Amino acid sequence: MIGLNVDAFDYPLPERLIAQSPLPERTASRLLALDRRTGAAEHLRFSDLHRLLKPGDLLVLNDTKVLPARLVGWKADTGAKAELLLLRDLGGGRWETLARPAKRLKAGTRLLFGGRREEPLLEAAVEREEEEGRRIVRFRWDGVFLEVLETLGTMPLPPYIKETLPDRDRYQTVYAKHPGSAAAPTAGLHFTPEYLERIRAVG
Repeated sequence: MIGLNVDAFDYPLPERLIAQSPLPERTASRLLALDRRTGAAEHLRFSDLHRLLKPGDLLVLNDTKVLPARLVGWKADTGAKAELLLLRDLGGGRWETLARPAKRLKAGTRLLFGGRREEPLLEAAVEREEEEGRRIVRFRWDGVFLEVLETLGTMPLPPYIKETLPDRDRYQTVYAKHPGSAAAPTAGLHFTPEYLERIRAVG
């Protein structure tokens, strides 16, 4: 097996160059095209993508829908703030999550979300501690879990994005269908239904 030096992918990126909100027009974002044969780079717009595709090329789209998977609540015993990011549905109300602050969320810890401490909308019990801040938790709720998530959860954003958008659909691709993604498939956010049709027309 060949080892991969992930440090080779590190590079400085000044905060002022990180967009905090998307452009109003999805296809207006910048696009950098690299010619693998010559090594030449070309600065384009995403709306130029169809020029780079040839008839017979295959475009694979991830049609998962991003869950409002970030839950902020409090510890039942102390009232201290706690946060869970839902990663994987294990069935039976159990989820693999990323917890913060992980060191204080030991097995047996109860977490409450929404409503009052006496009547929370959602409860979670930490069942098992995993590596790298992950926790296996079991939720308890009334009604439909996805509807509870829509009420209490927020969209998971990278730590370098400080602003939130009032329109949650802007964090979804236009072809998102099946709930389940813990993070937005960001490359797909630039497509519009009209532009997809234009690409289809290319073949």
